[in-house]
Amino acid sequence: MVVGMMIPQVRGQSADAPLMAYVGTFSSPLRDVLPTQVDLPPGNGRGIHLFQVDRLTGVLSACGVYEQGTSPSDLVVNAAGTVVYSANETDRVGDENEGTVSALAIDRADGKLRLLNTVRSGGAGPTHVSIHPSGRFLLVANYFGGSVAVLPILPDGRLAEATDVKIDAGTVGPTRATNAPPGSFAFSGHDRTHAHMIEADASGKFVIHSDLGLDRLFLWKFDAERGVLAPNDPAAVALPPGDGPRHFHFHPNGRWLYSLQEEGSTVVLFDYEAATGRLSSRQTVSSLPPGYAGSNFCSGILVSGDGRFVYAGNRLHDSISIFAIEDDGRLTWVGEEWTRGNYPRSFNFDPSGRFLYSCNQRADAITSFRVDAASGRLTFTGQYTPVGNPSAIVFLDLAAK
Repeated sequence: MVVGMMIPQVRGQSADAPLMAYVGTFSSPLRDVLPTQVDLPPGNGRGIHLFQVDRLTGVLSACGVYEQGTSPSDLVVNAAGTVVYSANETDRVGDENEGTVSALAIDRADGKLRLLNTVRSGGAGPTHVSIHPSGRFLLVANYFGGSVAVLPILPDGRLAEATDVKIDAGTVGPTRATNAPPGSFAFSGHDRTHAHMIEADASGKFVIHSDLGLDRLFLWKFDAERGVLAPNDPAAVALPPGDGPRHFHFHPNGRWLYSLQEEGSTVVLFDYEAATGRLSSRQTVSSLPPGYAGSNFCSGILVSGDGRFVYAGNRLHDSISIFAIEDDGRLTWVGEEWTRGNYPRSFNFDPSGRFLYSCNQRADAITSFRVDAASGRLTFTGQYTPVGNPSAIVFLDLAAK
């Protein structure tokens, strides 16, 4: 079983079956040689950090590092569990203002990584990668380039040059978010276009990507033969000005999509029409506890594998908010859990769904929490795992065939 940003259903597994965790970091020891443009603070990580996971306790045990000085800030593993792809959040390749994406083979015996190849990402600062349901394409969102790209995946797992690159265009939103908490000075991406996430729906016929600066979710038809994106009808849906859509996640039923806004600190429920690829907003809730005032930057959002809860990350407030999903998809506030470290950039569940891991970027540590399946609440395990500027964590069960 492979876990990226999607959360699998819980299933029984042997306690001694090897389970790997791969942690992407902001790592720029080569800054003087290879200039990078990454989220501050720059470069305390060393590349992709490898851990073996204790299935019973959730403890992460370090077992190596794939040295990579180009900030592999986002990772995704293919369905076969043989290749991990990294978005290298750099802003320059030689003299070109562009980032890169790498394909790394996974040794199924010990989980170690070996570089297959690295290609240009189609824009500066690639910040998110996902694999098309066909397994034949890697989708890339370039934050600093304000673009998205489609990269073919070759039979051996290597990446080919982009078959399509789309550059975002439109009116940049205001620096003050419509739904900002009282007293907020949160400002991050409303200086230009910033593509932040890209992912296909379950059918693979449509692709959605968020642009934080334009306050839009862009909707695309996908040609799986040529690897080309074409505007859907409509081509985008708007979020409130200045709110800044960052990440989104589909419900397992495929009919609901939850979008998290970085500067507005909101979660928006969209109804999704699978036949047409259209989105219609139906509910907006704050990602913060009632009464909160001040600045906050949202980060990641996940729907639990059983479809009962939504988890939303808050940076500066440094919490993960928990919402129950009602029968009609609407959200009800359950509570929050302090991440025990500042700036939780992302978080993920292990394959069992019993543990959640928070990548606390500016605390240089990953913290773990037990998940109560009945209530959705999180309980800190007391475990801190030191990692320089952790950005993303994904899992791979080496025992799975």
